[in-house]
Amino acid sequence: MKIARELEAFCDRLGHHFAQPELITRALTHSSLSSATRPDNQRLEFLGDRILGLVMAEAVLAQDNDASEGQLAPRFNALVRKETCAEVARELDLGAVLRLGKSETATGGRRKTALLGDAMEAVIAAVYLDGGFEAARAMVLRLWGARVAGVAEDARDAKTALQEWAQARGMPPPAYRELSREGPDHAPVFRVEARLADNQAAEAEGRVKRQAEQAAAKALLERLGAH
Repeated sequence: MKIARELEAFCDRLGHHFAQPELITRALTHSSLSSATRPDNQRLEFLGDRILGLVMAEAVLAQDNDASEGQLAPRFNALVRKETCAEVARELDLGAVLRLGKSETATGGRRKTALLGDAMEAVIAAVYLDGGFEAARAMVLRLWGARVAGVAEDARDAKTALQEWAQARGMPPPAYRELSREGPDHAPVFRVEARLADNQAAEAEGRVKRQAEQAAAKALLERLGAH
């Protein structure tokens, strides 16, 4: 199976060339374009999420031998959350090779955090199935790079920090509102808004609602220049 030049260039950026190119084609196929003869990337996404989780669990353990489980958990969550996967996907320009149906293309699917994050997880699974765990592990650690080294700072409790910021200015605690829940039951994606009493707000996504709230709080703190 021959792949297009754009996909070859993506594999160059990824750092892995496929012995089974049908795997990367499937990893980049969204359900909006799937058919009986063109499977989508949802099963690969499911597998890739678990592979990423194992790689990041090992990484945060190796990074800090003295950290407690309570310290490790938010660091792990910061590394595997949908937004982080989407950030990596954007750095690879994954959106340019994402295979979408007309409706998703028309509504900006190539820029959507959920679609990019899902596809990045599927790509991890494709590399694993093509080259084995060590190939997938090496790729993930290279692509996540400095995020692993800086995760202890990034994973600070953003909700607490935002509440303290608001209280220091005489405001009530921020409010969190679920805006949407998408995706299959086994892997839902929550979109949550964090809003202050003066109506400054930010939105973010997460696999669980608390993770989405933390991400929204962090995004709002960054907007306020306080994080």
